[in-house]
Amino acid sequence: MRKPLTIVVPCLLFVFQMAGAEDENPCGQCHEVDPVHFAESPHGGIDCLDCHVGADDRRHKRGLDPVDCAGCHAEIADEQIISVHGSQGRQRMSDLELPSCSGCHGEIHVMTLTTEPSSPVHASRQGETCGVCHGSGQPAPPGVHTIRPIEAYTASVHAAAVADGQHGAACSDCHSTHSPLPASDPGSRVHRSNVPATCGACHTAITAQFEQSIHGLAAANGVGDSPVCTDCHGEHRILAASADGSPVSATNIPIRVCGPCHSNVRLNEKYGLNMDQVPSYEDSFHGLAARGGVQRVANCASCHGVHFILPSSDPDSYIHPDNLAATCGKCHAGAGSRFKIGPVHVLADTTPNIVAHWIRAIYIPLIWVTVIGMLLHNLLDLGKKTRDPAPRQRKAPENCVIKERMSRPFRIAHAIAAVSFMVLVFTGFALKYPESWWAGMLQFADGEMRGLIHRIAGAGLIGACFFHFGHLIVSARARSQIAAFLPRFADFREFMHRTGYNLGRRAEPPAPVRVGYVEKIEYWAALWGTVITALTGLLLWFENFTLTWLPGWVPEAATVLHFLEAILATLAILVWHFYFVIFDPAVYPMDMTWLTGKPPFERAEERGEVVYDAPTEQQDNRP
Repeated sequence: MRKPLTIVVPCLLFVFQMAGAEDENPCGQCHEVDPVHFAESPHGGIDCLDCHVGADDRRHKRGLDPVDCAGCHAEIADEQIISVHGSQGRQRMSDLELPSCSGCHGEIHVMTLTTEPSSPVHASRQGETCGVCHGSGQPAPPGVHTIRPIEAYTASVHAAAVADGQHGAACSDCHSTHSPLPASDPGSRVHRSNVPATCGACHTAITAQFEQSIHGLAAANGVGDSPVCTDCHGEHRILAASADGSPVSATNIPIRVCGPCHSNVRLNEKYGLNMDQVPSYEDSFHGLAARGGVQRVANCASCHGVHFILPSSDPDSYIHPDNLAATCGKCHAGAGSRFKIGPVHVLADTTPNIVAHWIRAIYIPLIWVTVIGMLLHNLLDLGKKTRDPAPRQRKAPENCVIKERMSRPFRIAHAIAAVSFMVLVFTGFALKYPESWWAGMLQFADGEMRGLIHRIAGAGLIGACFFHFGHLIVSARARSQIAAFLPRFADFREFMHRTGYNLGRRAEPPAPVRVGYVEKIEYWAALWGTVITALTGLLLWFENFTLTWLPGWVPEAATVLHFLEAILATLAILVWHFYFVIFDPAVYPMDMTWLTGKPPFERAEERGEVVYDAPTEQQDNRP
């Protein structure tokens, strides 16, 4: 009998134990719910029947009523049911599947507290959870005005902060946890009237400044056109101000933030604003630098403020006359009461600067007349030489010597000036027109580097000028050569004779001269242009000195004169100098005097610079 008892007793104990377990968790017999995970969940202390009403019948049927979380979470349920995820969403988007409680919080039996990183609604995972519905790249359904908001948020400074374990805004911080409403709903936390308060939950000090600004006061008074936080910073893809793609980066503020409103015809007419604000800035020294990619340059916010923007008439405004020295002094060290600001936000045709006005009035016609005159002169010369080409001798006869026209010091000064001038033209116009296709060739250098290259080239041109003057001081032969460049009445007679010959009214060309009106125009125009651009360039280079010690009209006048003289000099080189050095049939493909010191035989013979039956070349005296 002992052996059967050893078998029966353990079996009975096992049966009794299983029966006890079934009484403790009868649902576990059919439903695979991990009791350990469920016990650790926030709902671990409640009974299955507290949620699954009607499941007390041992043989309950399938299709019980859905679990109603409102039994315990009534207040949250009331919020959710009127949200875009509840009945309001059902009315607006009847064909969409709206999220349930478990759709966001996860499977109810294993869910964790929202403060746990493993929770689907933890700040670090909200992008992933909300992205199940809002991450689709499909066209936005009716009532939803954005697509891929999660993709945009993931790239934001807020998402980066959350990912680093720092405090950063997640979806629920802006849209609310259980009662998100459409942005068009006045009760929504992201309705434009509520955006400052929503952002102010984290950015308290900034919001306080904004609410006192002209934009904040207008928005609070119901002016719907007045910008709020999201108009400038964006909605989901909010980047750090230092990021290149941020709308509030230094170079983007004028175009992407202030420009859309302050250059908008409808808004400016509606509120009586000045249409010239943005274009005048873009054409200014600061604006051109910003357009060229310079980060450390004054933009709208540098002067007007970032969030605390007030009218210039307000004593607290950064641009109030009493505060301008301090505002400008942030960039211009030493700016004080003598700092001449002058008119701001003026265009060329509206400037009150009378000096700048007269410079334009004189220079613009001068450029047209000069360049057209040069072009006509050269076309006549080219036409004559094309119709009646002179016999060309590629090599000089052996019994002649061509006199040296440019000594080595002249050639050195010319080489430095030529290289400096070409760099100045290229970098200068690239700074003036940074969006042009040819300015893209300087992509290897940012705006500041382009400015530095321009200044170095300017110093090179000035250096070449001083080198030339030094050569004139120490060399008597050089002075005698330059004396031949002095204008004389004979130059006018030569010009008239040459013009008549090119027009076919004279049978013979003018008698050759060593230095004719062509060379004299080149020399004195180059000297004039160098002096003008150098002086104005130095005034703009050392702007603190200019703004502090010179009259207020000087900076704008210097800018205008520098630019217009650069245009005149560039066109003169292209039309006049290049013709007589490159395209003139007498020297084509190039007059190599600038390199060898001696002109081509044809040109030298024309000028009387060929000596025949000369015994040696060394008899020519050099300086």
